[in-house]
Amino acid sequence: MTDRPLTALIKPERAPLSLAEYEHAGGYAGLRRALTLTPAEVTTEVTKSTLRGRGGAGFPTGNKWSLVPAVDGRKYVVVNADEMEPGTMKDRLLLEGNPHQTVEGAIITAYAVGAQTAYIFLRWGYQLAEARVAQAIADAYAAGYLGERILGTDFSLQLYLHMSAGRYMCGEETALLNALEGKRANPRSKPPFPPVSGLFGRPTIVNNAETVSNVPHILRNGWEWFTKLSSGADGGTKLFGASGRVRTPGVWERPMGTPLREIFADCAGGMAPGYAFRALLPGGASTGFLTEDAFDTPLDFTSVEKAGSRLGTGTMIVLDDKTCPVGMQYSLQRFFARESCGWCTPCREGLPWVARTLEALEAGDGEARDLDVLDAHVHGLAMGNTFCALAPGAMAPLESALKLFRADFERHISEKRCPWT
Repeated sequence: MTDRPLTALIKPERAPLSLAEYEHAGGYAGLRRALTLTPAEVTTEVTKSTLRGRGGAGFPTGNKWSLVPAVDGRKYVVVNADEMEPGTMKDRLLLEGNPHQTVEGAIITAYAVGAQTAYIFLRWGYQLAEARVAQAIADAYAAGYLGERILGTDFSLQLYLHMSAGRYMCGEETALLNALEGKRANPRSKPPFPPVSGLFGRPTIVNNAETVSNVPHILRNGWEWFTKLSSGADGGTKLFGASGRVRTPGVWERPMGTPLREIFADCAGGMAPGYAFRALLPGGASTGFLTEDAFDTPLDFTSVEKAGSRLGTGTMIVLDDKTCPVGMQYSLQRFFARESCGWCTPCREGLPWVARTLEALEAGDGEARDLDVLDAHVHGLAMGNTFCALAPGAMAPLESALKLFRADFERHISEKRCPWT
C-alpha cells in the first residue's frame, strides 16, 4: 500500500508501465476482487470510500453510480479525459504514466453499473496519451481483462478509445455524449440525467479520468483505507497542480484537505525570483481568485467553497505582480467566448461582448461605463441564466477580479493604456 496510490507507479521519465509491471505491482487485483462481489456491493464499497468526482463538480461517485436504474438492456460507461480547462494538466500525467490504472477503473465501473460498453473520451491533442492508452487497452484484451467472459465470469465488456473533436464544450458530460453520437457538442436539457438517459438514450455513467483511476485502489485496499488517506471529509488523495510564475510548476499527489499553502509553498516552491504573489485561481480557469489570507484553507470541496471559490480540478493558476490582471481576464474570456457552443443566447452573445470590452480596456479605449457592462454580465451569465455551466464558470474569475483588482481596471480607463505594457 502507498499513501499516493495514483502516482506511486509512475516513472520519473513517465515511460508507461507495461502490463507485466502493472500486474507485478498489484494491478488488476482490484478488478479480481470486484468480480467476487455483486455489482451492488462494489457500488457500496465506492460509496463508503467517500470518493467524489475529480473533474470539478465533486459529486459523490458511488451515489452517482446508484442512480443507474436496475433494468435490463444496454448501459454505458464513459471516462471523461477531455482535459481542456486552461491551467489543468492532471489527467495527462495519469494517462501517459500509468494507463492501465484508468483502464482497470473503467472496467470496474462498468461492472458495478451493469454496462456492456465503455469509452475513454480523450482530448484531441493528447497524442502520446492516445498511443499509450490504446496499447493498454490492447494488452488488457489479450490478457482477458476485456472482451467476453472476463476472467471466466459472466461479465463481458467492450472498451473503445475515442479522440475528442477538440472543443472545450466536449468536457461537459451531455455535450460529450452528443459528440460520441456524432452530433454537434451541445449540452442537453437535464433532467433526464445521463445515469437514466445518456448515450443513445440509455443509462450512462460519465466519470472523470482521475475519478476512475481511484477505483482500482479502493477495491484492492478497501474503503476504510481510502478514507484514511484524506485529512478531511472527502476520501482519498488528489492531484494538485500549479502553473504561472512559481519556482517549480507541476502536478503533485497529496491528501484531500491539504492546505493551500503546502501546495503553493512546498510543492510549487512559492514565487519565482523577481516576482511577488497577488492571487491565484485554485481549481483552473473557471474558479474565482483567492488571496494570501486563504493560504490555510484545506483543499477540499467544502472548504474552498467557504473561502469564496471552488476546488474545481485542483490545479491552480498563479497571478504575479508583473502580469496585468485585466490582460489575464481578456485571455481567459477570449478562450471561453471562442469555445461557447452557441446554444443559448446569454453565452453566445454575452461572452464575446465581455471579451471585446476587455480588449478595449487593454488597448486604452475603455470607458467608465465598461465596468458596469462587465458587472452586468457577471450577474446576467450566472448559474440559472444559461443552459449549462460554461458561461457561469467563465464569470467566476472575472467576478473576483473585478472585486480584487478594481483599481487596476480603473487605471486602464484613466490612463488610456495598459499600465503593464
